[in-house]
Amino acid sequence: MRKPIGSTLPKLSSAFRGAGSALTVAATALFCLGSAGDAHAFKIFGITLFGDDKADVDVVDPLNYSVSLDTDGSDRELARAIERSSLLVNQAENPVSGDLGLVIKARDDRDRLIAALYERAHYGGVVTVTIDGRNIDDLPPNPKFDRTGPVPVTLRVEPGPVFTLGDIRLEGDAARLDPSRYDLLPGGDAGSLVIIKAARQIVDDLKTEGRPLAHLTEQQVVADHKSQTVDVVLGAESGPVAPIGPVTISGEKAVDPDFIRRYSRLNEGKPYTPDDIRKASERLRKLGVFSSVTIKESETLAPDGSLPIGITVSEGKHRYFGFGASISTIDGAGLEGYWGHRNLFGQAESLRIEGSVGGLGNWNGIENLDYTAGISFVKPGAFVPSGTLDASIKGSTITTESYDAASLVARLGYSYELSDKDTLSAATTLSFDDIDDAFGNNRYVTFALPIDYVRDTRDNTLNPTEGYRATLSATPSYEILEGTIFSSFEGSISGYRGFGEDDRLVLAGKLAAGTLIGGDGLASMPATRRFYAGGGGSVRGYAYQEISPYNGSGDATGGRSYVTGSVEARLNVTDAIGVVPFLDFGTVSSEIYPDFSDIRLGAGIGLRYNTPFGPIRLDVAMPLDRYDGGSRYGIYAGIGQSF
Repeated sequence: MRKPIGSTLPKLSSAFRGAGSALTVAATALFCLGSAGDAHAFKIFGITLFGDDKADVDVVDPLNYSVSLDTDGSDRELARAIERSSLLVNQAENPVSGDLGLVIKARDDRDRLIAALYERAHYGGVVTVTIDGRNIDDLPPNPKFDRTGPVPVTLRVEPGPVFTLGDIRLEGDAARLDPSRYDLLPGGDAGSLVIIKAARQIVDDLKTEGRPLAHLTEQQVVADHKSQTVDVVLGAESGPVAPIGPVTISGEKAVDPDFIRRYSRLNEGKPYTPDDIRKASERLRKLGVFSSVTIKESETLAPDGSLPIGITVSEGKHRYFGFGASISTIDGAGLEGYWGHRNLFGQAESLRIEGSVGGLGNWNGIENLDYTAGISFVKPGAFVPSGTLDASIKGSTITTESYDAASLVARLGYSYELSDKDTLSAATTLSFDDIDDAFGNNRYVTFALPIDYVRDTRDNTLNPTEGYRATLSATPSYEILEGTIFSSFEGSISGYRGFGEDDRLVLAGKLAAGTLIGGDGLASMPATRRFYAGGGGSVRGYAYQEISPYNGSGDATGGRSYVTGSVEARLNVTDAIGVVPFLDFGTVSSEIYPDFSDIRLGAGIGLRYNTPFGPIRLDVAMPLDRYDGGSRYGIYAGIGQSF
């Protein structure tokens, strides 16, 4: 029996410092005041610490229900997908609005479960839903259920066999395309998402030829239950080639519309591609001045044959401020605050003023506190749309087990996007450092020209599942007081590979190395420019900067070269929770090339809590080759993966 399934298939269209251990916790809190009677809660990273987190839900005539799900022997992966798709199951603790509300929710759930089966090519599956022992198809228009207890709801899913692709035809202007390019192969995966993705990609490929009006004209999906195959017919019309036409801006208030148009890089007369439209939207969102960005293409061409485009924006709040606090078992308490403006002169220029003070819990006088204060300015689209100018002045005092430093750094830099994945940047910096370290107390005034290249192909910056990120940097420097010339060179690469459904397992690795050449011995270069390892950013389990060459007095001197690396297995146990076993290694040498005579290993396990803005990270690590009197373990917290 051949059965068309287009009616049910979704439409196919367009450091801790020092020896020992430390736990550091930092939080920034945002408070919103509502009217009297509003529920209040205190959250950090979306996790409610205290208060009432339940939002008021408008439920008329609340009705409670209980639900049971029978997947009829489905394999574990399919059963889990079915369970995740059911709102009745996942929202069982929430009452519905009366008897009819339960029926409506049950019918919607049946459609969701059928879609879940189709996604996995189970086109012969049967989903049966009963409420209070009655099939929902047999219920009257206004049902009444027994409310002496929660109304019982039963979901039974008979998945049936897995279908494969049968006959595949591309018609119209799509006939010249190769179906295999879209994973449409006889005997291949017939899941509905595969077919939907293929249809969208066909239109996208036609549009990439500069044909903005390309669209589907035919979409047939027919299941043959006798042969357990799915026949697919997809037709498309490409339309004429057209360049980008006039670009109109709407919704702006304080941001210059000419800047929006220029920064989008949707230049009139430029060949049209859908990729340029997507990139323009992402580019404008990343500016941080808009709460929403919508780019709409005209459905018809202008009289000159070009495609008019409209950009609609909604501006967010331009001024912002915040504060935070930290507590460390070693450093004591700390406070930080900042104020910023995201649209200083009307072209998304950002200004940020920030400051912090640390060591409050280990009070030994004001002179022993750690301070940081700075001001930074960023001008996107400077000189050319793909250029960014930045300038900053930052002063700080820092106390570590390796050195104490008071520093003032001024920077003027410029970065240029060579492509969507490649960025080249250069800067000039002038720094003053007053440092007390293994070589005594010394002062340095250093002029430097840092040059950086970054290639980033990751699919997500905070939680990547594929791609890689590679960096190269060179920093020629001149210490003015003693006339010392030296340069540092560093490079790193991190890669990611996902496995399984929804990339539930991701293997990640990182390797970094650096060398410092020139100078007249280590003491001729600031300790802030020498290399150390250890802590949350390199080898976990060791204290911050603990991995270093040491002199005869047992003081860390820093090194001229280093190599560090990490491997992680990031496993999502549930949609929200993940575990990450990891192994880090590192070595720091006093020579310009690492001799690998002292390699330190740190191993541990991490917990991840996935949120819409990235995973919250908590790692616990131990050194496998502990220094005498060194750290025994480390606990690290943050937002985003470790690398």
